[in-house]
Parts: sequence; C-alpha cells; structure tokens
Amino acid sequence: MTTSASDISRDQSAKLFEKAKQYFPGGVNSPVRAFKSVYGTPLFIERGDKAHLWDADSNEFIDFCCSWGPLILGHNTPEIREAVSAQLGKGLSFGAPTALENDLAELILSNNKKIEKIRFVSSGTEAVMSAIRLARGYTKRDKIVKFEGCYHGHSDSLLVKAGSGLVTFGETSSAGVPKAFADETIVIALNDKAALEQVFTDFKDQIAAVIIEGVPANNGLLIQDKDYIHFLRDITKANGSLLIMDEVITGFRLGFEGASKYYDIQPDIITYGKIIGGGMPVGAYGASKELMACISPDGAVYQAGTLSGNPVAMAAGIAALNLLAQPGFYEKLEQTTQDFVAELRAFIEEKGYEVHLTTIGSIFWFAFSSNPKIQRADEIDPASMEKYKVMHRELLNRGIYFGPSGYEVGFISAAHTEEDLKTTIKAIKEALDIVFQ
Repeated sequence: MTTSASDISRDQSAKLFEKAKQYFPGGVNSPVRAFKSVYGTPLFIERGDKAHLWDADSNEFIDFCCSWGPLILGHNTPEIREAVSAQLGKGLSFGAPTALENDLAELILSNNKKIEKIRFVSSGTEAVMSAIRLARGYTKRDKIVKFEGCYHGHSDSLLVKAGSGLVTFGETSSAGVPKAFADETIVIALNDKAALEQVFTDFKDQIAAVIIEGVPANNGLLIQDKDYIHFLRDITKANGSLLIMDEVITGFRLGFEGASKYYDIQPDIITYGKIIGGGMPVGAYGASKELMACISPDGAVYQAGTLSGNPVAMAAGIAALNLLAQPGFYEKLEQTTQDFVAELRAFIEEKGYEVHLTTIGSIFWFAFSSNPKIQRADEIDPASMEKYKVMHRELLNRGIYFGPSGYEVGFISAAHTEEDLKTTIKAIKEALDIVFQ
C-alpha cells in the first residue's frame, strides 16, 4: 500500500509568512496564495526555470500552476528574458506610444481573425472592466448577464454571486460593493437556456451584454456544449445585446483565437490576459473596428492607463507570441496533454476511483465526483475539496506543485519534459492511492 511522503521543510517559508502578515492582509497580496484551501504554510517562491520552481527552503517542484496559466512556455524562457533585458536598458515606462505596441498588436491581429482592433491595458480585470463599459456605452443599456461559476476579475460590477431562483439579481460577494452596482448584474446558471430566455423576457431592451469565460476555468473546468455557446450568440444578437467572451485564461492558451475558434463563434468583444505579455502584467480587449471606434479618443467611452502598452511588457509579449506562432506549437502541446491525461484516466478506471479528469487544450482539472461531465458550478460538491487537500499535500511532498485550491485548473507548458510528466504521473498515482485508501 502507498504511504504518505514525509512533509517537506517549510521553515523559511513559514518565517517569511509570519513577517508578511505584518505588512499584508492575511500575509498575501492575492487571497488564494494564503493556502487556506489546502494544508500547511504557503510556499514562498524564489525562482523558476523551465517547468520547475524552487522555494525559500530550496525545495524543487515541477510546476503545473504556471502563474495561473500564462506561462505556456514555462519559466525563464531565454527569448523572453533577453527581450526584457534589452528593453530594460532603454527604459521601463514612458507613458507615451512606442513602436513595440504596434509590433505586438500586428502580431496578434494578423493571427486572430476574431478581432479587428485592440486596446492594451494592465490586467485581465482591467480588460473585462473596460469591455463592460464599452458594451454599455455602445448599446446605451445598463444591465449585464453573467454566469454562476464564471470569474471575470474583481471589478465591482462583476464581483457578484447568484441568489436563489431561476433568474436573480446579483448579490454582492464582497464588502464594499454597493448594492446598486450588483443590481445591474443578473446572475444565472450555466447550461440553462430557459434561464437566459427568461432574462431577455423580463428585462427586454435593458441587457447591454452577456459575458462568459471562453471556457469557464476559475471554478473547475466547466466545458460547455457547442450548441449552448451558439445559443448565447443567437439570443444576444436577436435582442440587440453584445456577447463578451472573457478569454483571459483560454486566449492564446488554446490557440491564437482561443475558445472563440474552438466553438467557431464570433463574440462582439473579447478580453485577454497576461499570456500576451509572456506573463508580464498586461491585458487587452478587442472587437470590430465599429465597436472599438467608441473608445476614447475616437469615441465617448473613456478608458486610459499610464502603464497601458508598457514597453517591457510589449517586448516580452512579442518574444512570447512569436514562439507560440510557430507551426504545430499548439497541436504538439495538446497531444502532450492528452497523453498525460490518458495514462492517468486508465489508472483511475483500473482502480475504480471516484475522480474524473476533464481537459481541453493544455488545461486539465481533477473533479472528485461521480459525475463525468460537470458543466455548472452547483454540480461541484464542496465536500469533495477535502480529497483535493490530501492530494495537494501528497503532491507537494513529492515535488509537484498544483494550485492551492481544488477549484483551480492545472496547466501543461511547452517546458514540461517527458521526464517531468512521467515523474508527475507516478506522484499523482501515489497520491490518489492515499486519497482513496
């Protein structure tokens, strides 16, 4: 029988965490980093290279968090590092246009038929916030429809959750969000056509936009059927509303055209995250020329940012996307992921364990459930997260780093070697044996 691995040393991380608590709420600058959903003290990372991380206690890990997705090329990629270094010698920020912005925009737009113009911002949250404002400004309507289980950053309009009932106004899920803001957001369940039809009946001519993640991947990996996504496109168009596809996770992770291509759909507005900057703080939103003409200084919808189009981030993005644009890059990465998942699925089936691996592109998710096709947030059993906690601890002790929450997905990067994946498969098998012993 497989036995638990000895706990890794976290002495230095623990000391750093205690010090951090003096400076930051909860000792962190982003909540999930506090490791409250799993066992032990948060790991303080010192460096990364290729698919590996090293923490303050010199523990080495194979990384499947990949900075929550954008490091599709792994850590410390030479081409990106060299591009950043070259720009550092020229300046960090100008608050003025640079040729680098043109170069990255041309690289994106020439490989992405889903958008005609783009605007760079500093984060995925800012991109989505700006897309919402654009939708409201263009349609002259106020209400937004979002889906339970989809995360779109922490702007006030979208930091809401559903109440009870088929269709509900959003309830604030954070202190500091005025009820009036949440009341402009209607929250419904995913994969429920009747609910959306009811929304458009109840709020006729009031809906500015429906927003959905390209593939919902912040609350499990909730892959939607193609007919449902096409239904979203049809019903929004029929009602004069816009469809916003939040591709902060899926954009440039599934391909240059992301989930929009996977579903063969044309959203009105698409948002992107830091993968377009090689992992640097950057985001973007794009749409047709007509829609983007509404953005200041051409139009009346205001959006600005001193660090928008930051030259260091642009240089990193150009280097990264040139690598992603190489023929066969995404096909190879997806095949690697399929092979990885297939071996684990075979093991799980042989053992009869109640856990399912969901995957799309180079993204995967462990669902400790008897349901092989989870598509809605309310289909995830919160009690199943106890099993993930055990698996997470056992994997850390075996040198494998997954995100510190069972609701988060895992990512395979081009830097993961065959040996990395073999080591990981062995560790996951051992961890699952302990989870289900």
